[in-house]
Amino acid sequence: MDFKTEDTKIGVIGAGSWGTALANLLGTKGFKIDHWVFEKEVMEEIRSEKENKTFLPGFILSPNLNPSNDLESVVSGKDLLLIVVPSHLMRVTISKIAHLLPKDIIIVTASKGIENKTHLTMTGILKEILPNVPEDRLAVLSGPSFAKEVAANVPTAVTVASNDSQIASFVQHIFATQYFRVYTNDDMIGVELGGAVKNVVAIAAGIVDGLGLGLNTRAGLITRGLAELQRLGMELGASPKTFAGLAGVGDLILTCTGDLSRNHTVGKKIGEGMKLAEILANMNMVAEGVKTARSVYNLSSKLGVEMPICHIVYHILYDDLSPKEAVYQLMTRDLKEEFHD
Repeated sequence: MDFKTEDTKIGVIGAGSWGTALANLLGTKGFKIDHWVFEKEVMEEIRSEKENKTFLPGFILSPNLNPSNDLESVVSGKDLLLIVVPSHLMRVTISKIAHLLPKDIIIVTASKGIENKTHLTMTGILKEILPNVPEDRLAVLSGPSFAKEVAANVPTAVTVASNDSQIASFVQHIFATQYFRVYTNDDMIGVELGGAVKNVVAIAAGIVDGLGLGLNTRAGLITRGLAELQRLGMELGASPKTFAGLAGVGDLILTCTGDLSRNHTVGKKIGEGMKLAEILANMNMVAEGVKTARSVYNLSSKLGVEMPICHIVYHILYDDLSPKEAVYQLMTRDLKEEFHD
């Protein structure tokens, strides 16, 4: 793969906080970025004020960003497409542009989630919608990375996974800066599961904090949440090494403990007594774990994979289970060996 990345034509789909932060990172590196923005008012805001005050306030964006509401123009003629839309919008968004994508395009997804009806990861959806794009042209970017800290040039380490090592290396060089260190990995399914399941566990961690249960409880929950992620990953063919890395335990710790985590915030408010509908009504950004909890519950049930924490989160969100009762149920489960499986 030619590492002369400076001539790469890049389009970014999605202008939430994470999509904007990544588009800005690439623009700051010198890439001319066509950036698709869903909301007209946000597009005009970025264009006129060089700031996404709706989703990433406080950061002046690179002049190399060209925001647009025209999805087709953002996609046309690109060598690399970065997709950063909410997971539940991945299918409908990409379906609109499938006919425009050439076989040799590189598609990088930084969206984190599992589709409710199909239980597919984001690359699973892409492979279904884009059969003309070879699987080895797909890549996944994930790891412990809050958008605001990336935008502020806080040193951050992530991983990019692809089935093709040359594609992974190429994407690595595209994104790497002195503040944004990128590793490579060949385990796409493991990296994607890490990015999705950690959001569900983060809701549980937030509930623990909202209930005021202490650091012992949260540490135990994060550790056992990692065990659940590993079990599901192994069942789906992921490498166990991935879950000890940035996309596994790294992202899990960040999302379960960081004040900038939307999923942790949702859980904390539930622990404090608020109802889910009220919480979501007051959020202008997506907490992926809310929808992913349903996917993980159904997928793990179908596969027979034991995931008690994720199942409890599902019942709290969708069956109105009391958080205090949920803690009791988890703590009084049958006793067993720590590494029984």
